Amino acid sequence: MFNGRRQSQDRALRQRILDLTVSSRLWINHYTQKQFAETNAPQLNIDEDFLSEAAPGEYCFIENVSVAPYEKWVEKIILFKWNRKYPGDFYFDIDVKGKEWHLASTEDFQGSSHDKITMEVYTR
Repeated sequence: MFNGRRQSQDRALRQRILDLTVSSRLWINHYTQKQFAETNAPQLNIDEDFLSEAAPGEYCFIENVSVAPYEKWVEKIILFKWNRKYPGDFYFDIDVKGKEWHLASTEDFQGSSHDKITMEVYTR
């Protein structure tokens, strides 16, 4: 985020997230709900305290909140990276390069507004 707003959003990325979470729950807050306004996905659960509400095996879409206080409950991290740099003043705050997390897989795909989006999956 930069200046309190998201830098980019991509329809193909949102669809990828919905496909990944189709058999589970996807927790989001009201800020993120705006990205899914035209989506009628049954797995969406909206709550400002979504990081506390998510149960084991469920997913959270993080945009504008700190995740570090919840790290001990995080089972897997899926990061999506754009093929360009954006200015930012709020970043994902778990150190995936540390000893606890390991890169399990990486995949590049084409987005609707980006030539290349990289999905990285980290596990403990």
